[in-house]
Amino acid sequence: MIHEITHIGVTVSDIERSIAFYRDVLELEFVGSITMEGEETDRLFQIKNCVAKIAYLNGSKGSLAPPIELIQFVSEDCKIDIPTLRKTSISEICFRVEDIDKVYRDLKAKGVEFLSEPQLFDFRKDGFSKSKAVYFRDPDGVILELMEYID
Repeated sequence: MIHEITHIGVTVSDIERSIAFYRDVLELEFVGSITMEGEETDRLFQIKNCVAKIAYLNGSKGSLAPPIELIQFVSEDCKIDIPTLRKTSISEICFRVEDIDKVYRDLKAKGVEFLSEPQLFDFRKDGFSKSKAVYFRDPDGVILELMEYID
């Protein structure tokens, strides 16, 4: 029934600021942007006279992961919510990295807000892997995660 995940959407309050964060800080590749409006857009988003700016970014040309889709609703104020890990919703977007400690230091030096330092987990007895993980926030407070698999 489902063939693949085509993108992961993140609603943002300022698309230019978010593009700069995901492109310049996280170093995702900016693919392009569009503006959606009209009857179909109104029906899709369930907003009358909806105008939405959309931007797409990829992790890399060789990445198997779906692109990140940033959405800013221009026609009405975005309801600002405080994302938490313990709320029923999509809790985070996780990015795999090769050296989590280096990426953590680099992003921290760029002013990225982290919830903790990288933590080590060993789930090999449960049939999973050993890994390090850490959570951080984008400019709107959306929770993101870095993960490094350890052999």
